[in-house]
Amino acid sequence: MEIPNLEELKAFTKELAQASGELIMRYWNADSYEIERKADTTPVTEADHEAERLMRAMIKERYPEHGIIAEEFGNENEDADFVWVLDPIDGTKSFVGHVPLFGTLIGMLYKNEPAIGCIHQPVLGELVIGDNKTTTLNDKPVKIRPCDELKEALLLTTDPIYFTPERELHGLAALSQKVYLNRAWGDCYGYLLVASGKADLMLDPEMAPWDILPVIPVIRGAGGIITDWQGNPATVGTTSALAAPAEIHAAALEILKSKPNRHAHNRGV
Repeated sequence: MEIPNLEELKAFTKELAQASGELIMRYWNADSYEIERKADTTPVTEADHEAERLMRAMIKERYPEHGIIAEEFGNENEDADFVWVLDPIDGTKSFVGHVPLFGTLIGMLYKNEPAIGCIHQPVLGELVIGDNKTTTLNDKPVKIRPCDELKEALLLTTDPIYFTPERELHGLAALSQKVYLNRAWGDCYGYLLVASGKADLMLDPEMAPWDILPVIPVIRGAGGIITDWQGNPATVGTTSALAAPAEIHAAALEILKSKPNRHAHNRGV
């Protein structure tokens, strides 16, 4: 699908990332800031709220006719042709723990299809932008690294506490036995590592729209495959993700979909 004004919109995506990153870094370097608990007990900070407010204001000023889907303050005009998808801090637990594995996610849908995606890690100064055809890291093209066999792969996941024991945790345990290394360097930074050729597989069993929609154009633009755990192409409405090189995606998916063998003994993950 041809996206009108694609380069202009990618440039604005970069503006959003840089402006929100500067704000987030002020909180990162602060001695203290307000931390609240949501209804699901997960943390949310002043930095989350203020970064989203800033990006929403920038979008409304530049593109008042565009819609917004965002984690902290809800949706506006989401039936518009152009809709921005915002997660000001993906990985707030890492942020409050002063671990630089969080990031800002910015996506743009065009006619309900993921068109632009951005992952920004402001502490490390890493800014990835993808448009399904190309992906750059700090303005330089990046690609998924070749990986022909699972036994050579580095597998990343979100926190294993989000994997249900009877379903996803079995898949994670089974896949972990087939790869070279596995680590829970998850949230959006895991997708950044896969897209930039630093890791091979990234798994998420449960995702909100602002978690997954921005990473789809990034992974595809870097030459990777991203689907749900059933193998369906990731798009609007997808709630799980497997991102990988084409060479090992199908093999990883087959293992994830396998049924638990109640007589087998699996080592821990």
